[in-house]
Amino acid sequence: MQSATNTELRRQVIAIYKELLHLGKSYPLGYAYFRPRVHKAFMANAGLTDEEAIRKGIARAEFVRKEIEALYYLKRYRTLRQRYDGA
Repeated sequence: MQSATNTELRRQVIAIYKELLHLGKSYPLGYAYFRPRVHKAFMANAGLTDEEAIRKGIARAEFVRKEIEALYYLKRYRTLRQRYDGA
């Protein structure tokens, strides 16, 4: 059973990593700025073996993903507001 749980956690970690990389393509400072930082953050936690610590890392990555999405929505909102309020 331990192996199945680890496989599921590994799948979740890889999925959130890929989602973050995909979101990074639109990052305001560029993908070249974003990717090394995401990679460094994930590699810093690559040696984790405790399931609870891994779950906390996944939760933190989900929080970061939501914050980045909020940043994008805010940027889009400001752009639209500028276009239509200024006209």
